[in-house]
Amino acid sequence: QEVVSEEGEEESNGVNLMEFSDEILLHILSYVPCTDLVLNVRRTCRKLATLCLDKSLTHTVLLQKDYKVNKDKVKQLMRDIGKEIYQLNMAGCYWLPSSTIDHVTRCKNLVKLNLSGCHVTSLRLSKMLSTLQHLRSLAIDVNPGFDASQLSSECKATLSRVSELKQTLYTPSYGVVPCCTSLEKLLLYFEILDRSREGFMLSGQLMVGESNVPHYQNLRIFYARLAPGYVNQEVVRLYLAVLSDRTPENLHAFLISAPGSFAETGATKNLLDSMARNVRLDALQLPKAWINGSGLLQHLKFNNPFYFSFSRCTLSGGHLIQRVINGGKDLKSLTSLNLSGCVHCLAPESLFRKAEDDIDSSILESLVVSCCNLRHLNLSAAHHHSSESIGNHLCQLLSRLKHLLSLALPVCSITDVAASVEKPPTTPTLVPQTFGRKVRIGIQTYPRNLGGQANQKVESSVFWALMGSLRFLETLEIIGSSFSSAMPRNEPAIRNSLPPCVRAQSVGDSEVAAISQLTYLQSLTLAQLPNILTGSGLVNIGLQCQHLRTLSLANLGMMGKVVYMSALMDMLKHCKCLRDLRLEQPYFCAGAQFFQALSHCSSLQRLCIVSRSGTLQSDAVMSFMASCLEVIMCHMFMGESLTVCKNLQQSIVRSFQAERPALNVVIFPLLHEDLTEVIRDVPMRHLDEITLFKSRVAEEPPNLWW
Repeated sequence: QEVVSEEGEEESNGVNLMEFSDEILLHILSYVPCTDLVLNVRRTCRKLATLCLDKSLTHTVLLQKDYKVNKDKVKQLMRDIGKEIYQLNMAGCYWLPSSTIDHVTRCKNLVKLNLSGCHVTSLRLSKMLSTLQHLRSLAIDVNPGFDASQLSSECKATLSRVSELKQTLYTPSYGVVPCCTSLEKLLLYFEILDRSREGFMLSGQLMVGESNVPHYQNLRIFYARLAPGYVNQEVVRLYLAVLSDRTPENLHAFLISAPGSFAETGATKNLLDSMARNVRLDALQLPKAWINGSGLLQHLKFNNPFYFSFSRCTLSGGHLIQRVINGGKDLKSLTSLNLSGCVHCLAPESLFRKAEDDIDSSILESLVVSCCNLRHLNLSAAHHHSSESIGNHLCQLLSRLKHLLSLALPVCSITDVAASVEKPPTTPTLVPQTFGRKVRIGIQTYPRNLGGQANQKVESSVFWALMGSLRFLETLEIIGSSFSSAMPRNEPAIRNSLPPCVRAQSVGDSEVAAISQLTYLQSLTLAQLPNILTGSGLVNIGLQCQHLRTLSLANLGMMGKVVYMSALMDMLKHCKCLRDLRLEQPYFCAGAQFFQALSHCSSLQRLCIVSRSGTLQSDAVMSFMASCLEVIMCHMFMGESLTVCKNLQQSIVRSFQAERPALNVVIFPLLHEDLTEVIRDVPMRHLDEITLFKSRVAEEPPNLWW
């Protein structure tokens, strides 16, 4: 039946959608999920039936965050347009049964395929790849039980033509790497746990019979990201062993992200020496132990670098300027720079310097001038204190970087020098300066005109000016230099946190209000802002930042009370585009009023609350889940008993799992000894993107994968 008919046309001056040109309609339809286009929209009228099958819409199919897709929809989609699909992204579709992968065989012309986070056995992978002769890019997981000997000769023939491989390892294995003889890009994610579920220690040795000869001769990009654990380090060394024997001549990006201590060995030293002699790099990231105390950087050669990460290194500002940007060399090609945890990177030397000493503004100025096209900059997890010199404040210098899209700063770096030496303002009538367990949520209020007062106060500050100059910023992280999440990975929950930096004591509501100038802000992280008194600045952000999709708040104000609850609830009423919300705050009460306010976030998909001694109301959670139909992830780690948590989790799953196939619910006591066992079952997509707290600015090179 036609959507538009002359008989039913309104006599008003309204525009008929079907009167738009095909080009405009195709652009509009490009924002509709492919499953909706093929299975629903194209059945409405003849014109849309034709447009929905246009090659521009069927060439690339993205299912990675289509949480409503199920096995039947995928089956029908592949049956209808399988031959027209050249790129298929099913990353993170953990809820789909492994048999769903069988339908991918209909996509005979596939060139790029992403199955990260999907359940794929060795036999199913073999059957599927045997039919995809045009495949050139592949992303898969390697789980326990993977057996490369089960791969057929046809499958290996397909793999021999693959030039891009992303492989996430949950067990010690080479996976399909030895079969990929034409590799140009290799991305490895090591997620192997040190202990099995039964408590046995795992070994980093590979399975007997596995080939140990990966083919790296054509490699251009090598990237490895390691989760904590010694087994991951052992396995990655086996992958690097071949590289140390012969470094690919075309290698231009070499990146290894390893937490904690990852010691350099003779083999890795030979590899780095070979790289220094034979290649020119465009992207570099190394474990801190490989850089600290070595002269490696002065020997490495760079071509047109676009990404550097020296996270957690003891690299001084003097070495940064001299060895990386060659004393102020023009580095307009550099678009992403990660200096997270580099406590001395803005100081001339680190030998006799304390981490809290003032920065050398001339080093930062050289960096800003040389790397004027930076789009992503991470300076978090360090004390970057500006001196009293006029015009040389860190915020003033960063305001010159007009192309920034994402920025991460420590809290102590954004305060005005004059304000930091004054005693932070207090309002005892609003916030009792005592610690306590019981908090009456919804009783405390804040002056409605406080936002205006805060704006008047902060408009002359350097941080206000910085926010005003970065109008197109999409991601902002302001994180306390001593902040650590109460829920680290693979370890028990942290019970005590370090106090905030002295310079950060004056950062509060006024600075938060300044963020509301960022009209195009999509992701915001605020952690350990000690002078939050009412949270009034949050309301400003809710009103002005209408594109906000991700919000993470942690340890704001005093630790004994949630002083910003009233403002947060007002803020949430305006966040119509918010999809991800993470809250980490001791004594947080997830009650009826909070969830009623959160219900205004009609686009919300994922919720995570981490609260030591926090409480929740089960009825309120159930009502919220019933009213917010898009929510597919609910993680709550509180102070409730195990019985309360289990009962609520079971109730949510029982009530909503059938209509929300991707639903993932974890409700568990934060300080329970089995927390790590529960965490290991969380889908990697949620764990990595929201559940675990971390700085994500410049974490990886831009466009590392599609």
